[in-house]
Amino acid sequence: MKQYLIIIVICLTVFNTINAQQKMDSIPVNPKVGLVLSGGGAKGFAHIGVLKVIDSLDIKVDYVAGTSMGAIIGSLYASGYSGKQLDSIFKTVNFDDLISDNIPRSAKSTYEREISERYAITLPFDHLKVKLPSALSKGQNIFNLLTKLMLHVSDQNDFSKLPIPFFCIATNVETGQQVILDEGNLPQAVRASGTFPSLFKPVEIDEDLLIDGGVVNNYPLKELKEKGVDVIIGVDVQDGLANRTDLSSAPQILFQINNFRTINDMKKKSKKTDIYIKPDITKFTVVSFDDGRQIIENGLKAAMQNIEDLKQLQSKQHTKPSKKHVANTPDSLQINYIETHGMERYTRSYILGKLKIRPYSKIAYKDLFEGTNNIVGTNNFDSFFYELKPEQGNAYKLVTKVTETKKTTFLKLGLHYDDLYKSAILANITKNRFLLKNDVASLDLIIGDHVRYNFDYFIDKGIYWSVGLKSRYNEFNQGVVADAFLTPTESLSSGLNKIDAELSDFNTQFYVQTLFRNDLALSLGVEHKKLKVTTETILSSDNQTETVFENSNYVSLFGALKFDTYDSKYFPTNGMFFSAEGNYYLYSTDFSSSFSPFTILKAELGYAFKATDKLSLNITTDGGFKINPKANQFLDFVLGGYGNNFINNFKPFYGYDFLSISADSYLKSRIDLDYHFLPKNHLIFSANFANVEDRMFDSTDWFSLPDYSGFALGYSLESFLGPIEAKYSYSPDTKQSYWFFNLGYWF
Repeated sequence: MKQYLIIIVICLTVFNTINAQQKMDSIPVNPKVGLVLSGGGAKGFAHIGVLKVIDSLDIKVDYVAGTSMGAIIGSLYASGYSGKQLDSIFKTVNFDDLISDNIPRSAKSTYEREISERYAITLPFDHLKVKLPSALSKGQNIFNLLTKLMLHVSDQNDFSKLPIPFFCIATNVETGQQVILDEGNLPQAVRASGTFPSLFKPVEIDEDLLIDGGVVNNYPLKELKEKGVDVIIGVDVQDGLANRTDLSSAPQILFQINNFRTINDMKKKSKKTDIYIKPDITKFTVVSFDDGRQIIENGLKAAMQNIEDLKQLQSKQHTKPSKKHVANTPDSLQINYIETHGMERYTRSYILGKLKIRPYSKIAYKDLFEGTNNIVGTNNFDSFFYELKPEQGNAYKLVTKVTETKKTTFLKLGLHYDDLYKSAILANITKNRFLLKNDVASLDLIIGDHVRYNFDYFIDKGIYWSVGLKSRYNEFNQGVVADAFLTPTESLSSGLNKIDAELSDFNTQFYVQTLFRNDLALSLGVEHKKLKVTTETILSSDNQTETVFENSNYVSLFGALKFDTYDSKYFPTNGMFFSAEGNYYLYSTDFSSSFSPFTILKAELGYAFKATDKLSLNITTDGGFKINPKANQFLDFVLGGYGNNFINNFKPFYGYDFLSISADSYLKSRIDLDYHFLPKNHLIFSANFANVEDRMFDSTDWFSLPDYSGFALGYSLESFLGPIEAKYSYSPDTKQSYWFFNLGYWF
């Protein structure tokens, strides 16, 4: 029996070899060669390995067809890039940012940063109904990258006139029919072919709503044959059917069902492919982007297994391919004219204000990307499309088109715990175009151990003067250093170091703001504050349930200048931060009958940089003082604890409990060493030092060794809720230690 089996295997091998040889012998002289690349997400990196072998053999490819990732790589190859160049390009791409539409913080205005860095979940909420978003990403970053890489063929709308003729497949999501994309805007067409359902929003082209072509045709063999090619090289990176062991979840079963038709089709299509290359991608998934190097290598190995057929094909070609090499895309562009289309509720000045591009100006490519992300980051548009049309003198015309979103109301949710405000649940309603075209209204309701709210209304004029209204209410109770509320005599006679105080703060600001650039904002306005401070620790009579220290209304004029280039609010690895604020308190209802006008000035400066790939440093210095220091001690600077959004003049300081050090002036420095040992995991060592003293800046005593110091060691995890943190802090001054905990974004 064993001998018979060996004979059968030998016969089958010989038969296949003869069959393959006959197939290659039937190829005409100087054949027209087509290349078809299937979809497969990250598994499509294997196409690059195959292309490197094809280039090394000098095989001339006359037509390229692709679907999804095959369309992306195929279009770049067709536009003139070599396999080696594509290998280099994809090495440098951050696919997490590319797929998730991770809009850089620098692309958001000061206001947009404030409202985007406190919510874990955002859902459309039109007509009082919560809806799920249509996709996780708009695909803008992918479109930006493709537009840059294809700049050298931006003047070509007929894909058959590219260096290698090309087409790709997409699916009309309304009819379920395939759409062949062979003309128009190349980056947009390729983006549509790779629009994986639920991950990316559908792309509209010529009134067709398009998604991933792999839904209907993941290997366009027949369509390529119809282009008149004689020989087809096919690269298939699709999965086979999974067994029951792997079918352990609902998504896996749904993928299996979707694969039935595709895999059955491939059984027929593979036999009709002259040189069929099937890389080993069994260990990888559609999102295995971190394994790109190995997947490319597997593609190269698969091509080498077909090396004899490829060599025979090359030997029949009399025409050599032109050397494939695309020059590096220039770092800057000359934009002579800007066309804007699609606006109904928004103005041309609003779009230009977000783009921050002026006609007849030279801009860096990164500034163009930043401008497009500014627009996408507003969430006022379902899509933002642009083209760079070549003009004379190496200049371009920028043609833009927006699709305004019909979703104007959003429900946003957050969860938070810290040691000062305790536990809290945040529910936010945000309404775009609330009263005017360019405005947004946002209301936070915070329910937990302490009830709070934040209300923001902002009329966004971009680089022009914008108008805003802010209102907030905060309350908490905490042990506060007695010197903050009592005179030295009262503090001495009471024998108390701390007072259990309850503070409530109602604050409203009306202001105007202008942006010199996205990260530099100037605000001027008027502020009303209602401040109430009470305690049950000290009672002046038997009938009292509490003692009221403060219960006054204040009116002040304020100004603020903020410069912020940090790449992250919570874990910066590069950039600078500068903030300067001043309030002139000119009126009070004067609860204590001792009011006189006073001014509070404060500033903060920070600088973050990477020491190594995993270690970053953030150095900050901040300080403040009061002019007319005898006025209102309840707005003095009070240091202690850990926090990110303290109100009034409360400042964090490691090594001390919340609100432990008080004076009318202070100077503080801090250094954070952040060891990013795993993705989204941080070990952070911090040291802070301060001088805190009444009227400290009246002399040069502040320029001395610090009176207060503290250190902290903590672990932080970046989660979808926000940072999850535990910090141990210690002060050598008091020989005391404190634990601080935080869950979620600060609000």
